[in-house]
Amino acid sequence: MSVKGKIKKGAGYLKEEAGEKLENNKMAREGRALRNEGRIEDGQLPKTGKPGTSK
Repeated sequence: MSVKGKIKKGAGYLKEEAGEKLENNKMAREGRALRNEGRIEDGQLPKTGKPGTSK
């Protein structure tokens, strides 16, 4: 696992959650995309569900 991947996952998670709380779908999508970049760098499968559904 790379440090860069972990940082991207963490930052993406925060941006996704903030977007959900503010009801800003664009922000939530951008956060999910950043989070998935980090997951791919760490060799994990990307999250494919709709942001904010915990699936």
